[in-house]
Amino acid sequence: MTATKDVLEQYRNVAVVGMSTDPEKPSHSVPLALRSAGFAVTPVHPSADEIAGERAYRSLADVPGPVEVVEVFRPAAEAPGIARQAVAAGARALWLQLGITSDEARRIAEDAGLDYVEDRCMGVERAKYAVRK
Repeated sequence: MTATKDVLEQYRNVAVVGMSTDPEKPSHSVPLALRSAGFAVTPVHPSADEIAGERAYRSLADVPGPVEVVEVFRPAAEAPGIARQAVAAGARALWLQLGITSDEARRIAEDAGLDYVEDRCMGVERAKYAVRK
């Protein structure tokens, strides 16, 4: 597993799979905290057109431009499929949020050379290391 600080310092563009439209959920507030710290956040949501003023995309394959980090706010059972999509999208890192782990997603990501973080909150880790872009 890659050090969380390394991922935060190396990459700026974050595609958030499962970003919520509900401001009360961490899957909404954590990406906004990252955006406030200077990260470029791209929501990936199957039915939203826009979240928090950012255009939302239906899948990782639809996201234009560079996808550096894929941050995952989806159940662990979906992580291997998202890992495959991250590899196909040319991502550099896969980050499973706090409470999400997947041996299969880890294998897929690491076999493809992606940095891999699981069971950590990207927002908490960013604050802990005071990373700003």
